[in-house]
Amino acid sequence: MTDAVVVSQLGARMHYAVPRILHRAGRLEHFYTDICAIKGWPRLLGRVPRHVLNDGLRRLAGRTPEGIPTDRITCFSNTGLLYTMRRMRARTPSEETEAMLATAQAFSRRVVQRGFGNAGGFYGIAGECLEQIQAARAAGLWTAVEQIIAPRTVVERLILEEAERFPDWAGPARQDRHAEAFAARERGEWAAADLIVCPSEFVRQTVAECGGPADRCVLVPYGVDARFRVPERNRIGGPLRILTIGAVGLRKGSPYVAEAARLLAGRAVFRMVGQCHLPDQVRSRLGQVVEITGPVPRAEILDHYAWADVFLLPSICEGSATVTYEALAAGLPVITTPNTGSVVRDGLDGFVVPIRDAAAIAEALMTLHDHRGRLAEMSRQAQARAADFDLASYGRRLCEALSSICPPFPALPLPAPASR
Repeated sequence: MTDAVVVSQLGARMHYAVPRILHRAGRLEHFYTDICAIKGWPRLLGRVPRHVLNDGLRRLAGRTPEGIPTDRITCFSNTGLLYTMRRMRARTPSEETEAMLATAQAFSRRVVQRGFGNAGGFYGIAGECLEQIQAARAAGLWTAVEQIIAPRTVVERLILEEAERFPDWAGPARQDRHAEAFAARERGEWAAADLIVCPSEFVRQTVAECGGPADRCVLVPYGVDARFRVPERNRIGGPLRILTIGAVGLRKGSPYVAEAARLLAGRAVFRMVGQCHLPDQVRSRLGQVVEITGPVPRAEILDHYAWADVFLLPSICEGSATVTYEALAAGLPVITTPNTGSVVRDGLDGFVVPIRDAAAIAEALMTLHDHRGRLAEMSRQAQARAADFDLASYGRRLCEALSSICPPFPALPLPAPASR
């Protein structure tokens, strides 16, 4: 065995930050994933002009783990394709979870069959890697699992509570019959892990509440690059411009955005950027108080940050929402909740308000509307805060955390992985 690490993940989350960080540190043994645009049939997308691809194919073409040699990557493209097809056919949360469970099991079997080479450690994502982490531990590897969102038991409880509060948004509250199976996978992964990497205090607390080993949880906040920085704003007066980015729905706290918009009618304008699959009646009502853009290409996100004065994300449940890091880097004070798992400091670079409290959101926004000097100062504080949470800092924090269970990583600062 060596000091190298096998990393496994479905999808391209965080632009493949973890395997890229470990490769730059000279510690990546191999990276397993599903669909990747540099191996297998997805490579063909690179020969097609991007303007003729639909949104889904453009996202797929962007799945490029920059800097990692192709001989260190194994892709199970057909597994990813089958998952995409099953998700497209899913009509209920239960069917979506069923598709995820089947994909996680198939993916894990394939990784275990390929093996861990000369690695001394394994790093996987919660809910995806049970069989892998158990096999790695049995082979004598140290093991780490990243809990990217609160445990499924907590997510399910909070979403069901929201569905009961807003039945017109979600239809009748229905129990996900596969949620417990997913939660059981998480518990099995915690049991097999030497380290549980949590991106926020909210995640760490909820893991402990669900019976997870709090003594093996370590806090590693994320980071974003400087491309989200925008020129200093010089707007004086006028309605406050409020931006929300993310899927419009119950988990993101969208009903409370709508209520805050009603409370501040005439004094603030609200814009929501992201997927919106609400019933027509609900979407129509929401559109009366909020501008709904739908999803936009990643390359255009910066334009929306530049438009805004304040960023708002009153999520009910997250891991550590990366859009809050992006907003801070763009110089936007962030109004959010403890459950969003952000690095926002209440009263300095934003406000942290209770979940389900539209009045508290409106009060925080009115403070910034009425005191533009404080808005400007919070904007400066936001960018200063973001400087402590760039990608290079994320890499150092992650390597420091892993060094607690394996040979130390390089002491020199790691170069920041490039971001698309």
